[in-house]
Amino acid sequence: MNILLVDDDYYVIAALQKKIDWNLLGIETVYTANNVAQARDILEKHPVQILISDIEMPQGSGLELLAWIRERNLSIQAILLTNYADFNYAQKAIELQSFEYFLKPIEFDKLILIIQKAIVRAKEQQNNEQAILGGYFWQKNQSKNLEHFWRRLVSGSTSFPLKQADIIHAIKEQNLSYQLNDLIQPILFNVFPHNGSMGKDEKDLFDFALLNVLYELLQNPGYMIESILEVKDYNWIAILKWKHHPEDTAALQAIGASFIQKAVPYLKCDACCNIGLFGELNQIGNTLKQLLNMDEELTKCRNHSYLVENYHRQPKSSYTPPDLAQLEELLNQNRLASFLEEVIHYLRAMLSHKSIDTSVLDLYRQDIVQLLYSYLKQKGIQAHKLYAGKDNGKLPRHFLHSIEDMEDYLKDLVNTAMEYRDFAAQPKSIADEIKQYIHEHYGDDLTRNVLAEIVYLNPDYLARLFKRETGISLGSYITQVRIAAAKHLLETTNLSVYTIASKTGYTNYSYFSKLFKQEVGLSPKEHKKFLTQGQ
Repeated sequence: MNILLVDDDYYVIAALQKKIDWNLLGIETVYTANNVAQARDILEKHPVQILISDIEMPQGSGLELLAWIRERNLSIQAILLTNYADFNYAQKAIELQSFEYFLKPIEFDKLILIIQKAIVRAKEQQNNEQAILGGYFWQKNQSKNLEHFWRRLVSGSTSFPLKQADIIHAIKEQNLSYQLNDLIQPILFNVFPHNGSMGKDEKDLFDFALLNVLYELLQNPGYMIESILEVKDYNWIAILKWKHHPEDTAALQAIGASFIQKAVPYLKCDACCNIGLFGELNQIGNTLKQLLNMDEELTKCRNHSYLVENYHRQPKSSYTPPDLAQLEELLNQNRLASFLEEVIHYLRAMLSHKSIDTSVLDLYRQDIVQLLYSYLKQKGIQAHKLYAGKDNGKLPRHFLHSIEDMEDYLKDLVNTAMEYRDFAAQPKSIADEIKQYIHEHYGDDLTRNVLAEIVYLNPDYLARLFKRETGISLGSYITQVRIAAAKHLLETTNLSVYTIASKTGYTNYSYFSKLFKQEVGLSPKEHKKFLTQGQ
């Protein structure tokens, strides 16, 4: 496998040569060129499978070089580099079937992953060309058939165990060589990408790196890797076929520990390894269902491994509530920091005694939420509106995935309550926010309920607070703002009175006219006529 680096900047070429371990990537020869003419000369004389080229060069662009390559039907994976996020460049790169379009400055970790993906693609292309010469594609299709077969079995096991007849039918349909007494073992990997990591921002590259790690770790003379597939976001199942009856799970536990150890620094994520039971293929439906059920039911600690056989031996956990009266008293004393400390402490205590089912964890969450909702209600705060506004209402199921996720959820829940308690304790801030909203939206529907939702307060409580702080009722303040806006529009525009009424939130013209006369002393038409005569 050979690569060609093309850039008119000597330092870029030198950096690429020195900072990338080409031997480790399986690259035999690294050719370099400083312009398109030199690059063409090399491509005409030497076999090259991968090209990394700058786009902006004084003696011909990288896009022109790629067009020349495509005209000659050369099997080259092209990675284009550029200093500019130019849509036209990107569009042209896509048209010319470039493998990747990469913005400078170069992030070498990401570039190495992109090169690895290009190498895989180049090898696939070489294999396809060899297959075409031989007149068959079965090697290429075999992995796809296996993935389709296992994806079908996994998805079919989520609701009820598969029947043996279904398995036999799937084997025949994909023309596979499985026997019903083959020994199969599934392993489920959960990954939790760190915020700001590649796993959050560039999932395709993250998945590629993750698969590299898994295939590297799951090398063992005792079994074959049949397939590795993502069953849902950040949840991957590896299917192993044992050559002989496995003696114990120690080897797989070691692999789980090794994966976790490698995932944190290399993939920048936390991880869990869930080791399923092994059994004959004819029982794979039960085997998969037990693994998937444990994954759903068990609350995990990140960076730990779990065995289905241990999970089934443990008694089902039951929920014992914390001292709710003590927690409520902490809230009544406005000691939310102490409340949070006790909540997290009890959560950890639950975990130290036994494993926690997600159903038990959710009951605990509901108790804590109920206490906080009741506390906020006493403060005149509509908690369900407050948390829905932060999207927390949509996230609890996600926070059942691990103890760390639940801790983050509870911290966010309590910290939000603390922040809004402090905000609600400043009536001037609330009144100012409401006044600003009215000035910016005087043409909209401005009922007490609407305005209360803006600051997540009870409508009656907001009305009392506003009047106490401003000396005027909400309704009167809205009327004053709207009439002032209408008066300004009459004085500065040629809009009709009816249009101005609508723009200032009044659909009933008679009512608008009545309010306008009360505030200004003249009807809108009289005021407009007065303005006209004054001119």
